[in-house]
Amino acid sequence: MMLQQTEEAPAQSLGVKLHHLRKKKRLTLKQLGALTGCSESMLSKCERGHVVPSLDLLSRIAMQLGASVAELFSDDRKDTCAVYKEGERPVLELGTATPNGHALLERLIPYSQGRQLNANLHVVPPGGGSLGTLSHPGEEVGFVIEGYIEIEVDGTTHLIGPGGSFFFRSELPHRYKNIGQTTARIVWVNSPPY
Repeated sequence: MMLQQTEEAPAQSLGVKLHHLRKKKRLTLKQLGALTGCSESMLSKCERGHVVPSLDLLSRIAMQLGASVAELFSDDRKDTCAVYKEGERPVLELGTATPNGHALLERLIPYSQGRQLNANLHVVPPGGGSLGTLSHPGEEVGFVIEGYIEIEVDGTTHLIGPGGSFFFRSELPHRYKNIGQTTARIVWVNSPPY
């Protein structure tokens, strides 16, 4: 299946937004690094579009910059109706690649300030996942289309396969990983947009 990227490379677009928000907050790379537990070098690579941070690191950066993860990937569209055909959805690469490739998010809803939902198709290769524990305001619901994921919420681990669904409060520490041998595809919805 061929996945289409947005017009501007996702890493470059993300980097520009991270740089802008950091400058707006009047933080140096060193200060942001201390707040997020990340090296200045890694943050600099993220801002220059050479690296896309893991979802865990991106979450910590967004929190310190006063933004949501969804905002960082905003395409600033104000559409009241959006229709994407197969292969047209904006695709975001997340973090470090596994030997089987990167985890991808296919946007189901274009991000815009004021929206109440964020929905993506998570495409997670074997061994891929959140690469850390997440916690943020809101609620999450997901439906596994194919593959198998292990999701841990507040210290309890669940194995979810095709046709399985899940719900949890996002404030609870959570993480996920594809523990199967094939790519997992999960429809994942957050409210409010994370």
